[in-house]
Amino acid sequence: MGPRSAVRPPRTIPNRDRVTMGRDCSVGRHSLLHAHRQYAGVPLDGRISLGDNVYIGGFAQLNAMHHLQIGDGCVLSEFVYISDSAHGLDPHAGLIMEQPLESKGPVTIGRNVFIGYGCVVLHGVSLGDHCVVGARSVVTRSFPAYSMIAGSPARLVKTYDHASGQWVAAEA
Repeated sequence: MGPRSAVRPPRTIPNRDRVTMGRDCSVGRHSLLHAHRQYAGVPLDGRISLGDNVYIGGFAQLNAMHHLQIGDGCVLSEFVYISDSAHGLDPHAGLIMEQPLESKGPVTIGRNVFIGYGCVVLHGVSLGDHCVVGARSVVTRSFPAYSMIAGSPARLVKTYDHASGQWVAAEA
């Protein structure tokens, strides 16, 4: 944990040695940061990395079986859920909680990204620098830098126009 960083209690951080945090980070109360070592008997190498000046609101849940990386200056509102994995759902493989986790890959959140209240970001997603994610969105695919996205599943609604300094509606 970097200087002037804090994770407010109560909190749950299994495998703390697999979670790194830059300077001036704040993680809200009742948050879960779970970098998995194993699940359903399968060894894993989960890692969670927070850059500098990251704010994560209360009741957030971050789960990693691979790597979940959050860039410098990001803001994650309350009740945000980000995971680089999902439960196995094979109806012939027994209990869901005993099936190995599945993944489409790590999650990478660029620098200065804002993720609104109650959002879900799923495995394999990459969000470029300065993305904005509207409240309650479910992000199932990647978006480039300077994208404003919203909905379930999230879709592009605006892009930032550097020439005008304005967010411009995306073409349908």
